[in-house]
Amino acid sequence: MTTDPTADPESATHAARKRWLAVLARASRAELEAAHSCLPELPAMQQVRPAESGMVMLRGRVGGTGDTFNLGEASVTRCALRFGAGALGVGYALGRDKRKAELIAAFDAVLQDETHRERLMREVVEPLAQQQAAQRDVKSRASASSAVEFFTFVRGAA
Repeated sequence: MTTDPTADPESATHAARKRWLAVLARASRAELEAAHSCLPELPAMQQVRPAESGMVMLRGRVGGTGDTFNLGEASVTRCALRFGAGALGVGYALGRDKRKAELIAAFDAVLQDETHRERLMREVVEPLAQQQAAQRDVKSRASASSAVEFFTFVRGAA
């Protein structure tokens, strides 16, 4: 028996959270600072895990499906915070920008509150997602225009 992940409201919320965290992580610090004014008045912030930087190991697979190998390390910064008795917000960002991780965690905490989610999705997350998609499209078109196609001739009679 297969289950539809969209039928379970908890898994739908999980998928939505995963999406907004990905969008926020790809946004620049300047974009997050500009969107910070959209956040409602919040109770006092409690830093559950203050922003801290560390390293993660990047792993790859040969041919995308083969054996794994260690590609290298990357800096990552994480943060966890809570506003009052609200939900725990987490933020992870590549690099060592502690403020960016804090902003991601703040947005995550507020987006988990259904009273603010729709407005923040409309005013912050969706515009960032559209901008990121447009940037990916521009890069994709630029690299596609410089693609080289190779072909071979078959020698001899068959």
